[in-house]
Amino acid sequence: MERKDEAKTGRNEEVVNCLYRRPNAMCTLICFPWAGSGSIHFAKWGNDMQDSLEVHSIRLAGRESRLEEPFSSDICQIADEIVCALLPVLQDKPFAFFGHSLGSYIAFMTALHLKEKHKLEPMHLFVSSAFPPHSMARPYIPEENEVSEEERVSGILAFGGTSKTFINDKEFNQQYYPRLVADLHIIKNYTFKAPSEPVLSCDLTCFVGSEEIIEDLEGWKDLTSGSFRMHVLPGNHFHLMEAANETFLKNYITKCLEISMLAGL
Repeated sequence: MERKDEAKTGRNEEVVNCLYRRPNAMCTLICFPWAGSGSIHFAKWGNDMQDSLEVHSIRLAGRESRLEEPFSSDICQIADEIVCALLPVLQDKPFAFFGHSLGSYIAFMTALHLKEKHKLEPMHLFVSSAFPPHSMARPYIPEENEVSEEERVSGILAFGGTSKTFINDKEFNQQYYPRLVADLHIIKNYTFKAPSEPVLSCDLTCFVGSEEIIEDLEGWKDLTSGSFRMHVLPGNHFHLMEAANETFLKNYITKCLEISMLAGL
């Protein structure tokens, strides 16, 4: 029995990365990374947050300590795996989700699965740089064989967050690009019908870069009966990589959650 519990705990830690433990924190923030990324960037947020928050970051298959695992392609299976790993973390205190780009969709689906299957829901869902999942404005993502090498490079550059020097690096093409392609397939295959009524009840905040062209962002408010806010930050799709924007995000999220926790006392 102990061996099974230890194996389960180890598996959970493979999926959920927490670099800075705060057992006395009042709230848990779970972060969901963007396409092609790992867990490290958001896991490091834990060092900068107030003592009231403990930060965990999701690690998908095929990267970091899960490098030998095949990439996932079905967002519902990904959400189910994350739910199983998160349940021990979320049972004893309030929690919130933050996702960027692909991470916004995985965060939303994880929240939905938690509510439907376990009657648990984040107190706040923060999404960043993502079309609403049911939006008709979501762009078409071509198959890899439908674009030339030049179009592939220009597309990644336009996406933002990656320099041309890095793209031309051999190690980039061997490690990062396969992850990016796999994650783009997740987005390409993901469909969600417009709900007839809200499927969540938590508050929802949407962030977007001023240089991004993302239509229908207010469509996110169709998904929840909670409050909805939207913030435009200077920059492109990777606006959160700018130091000032990242500081704003951390402070804003912390303030929102602390106010919500105080209101619930």
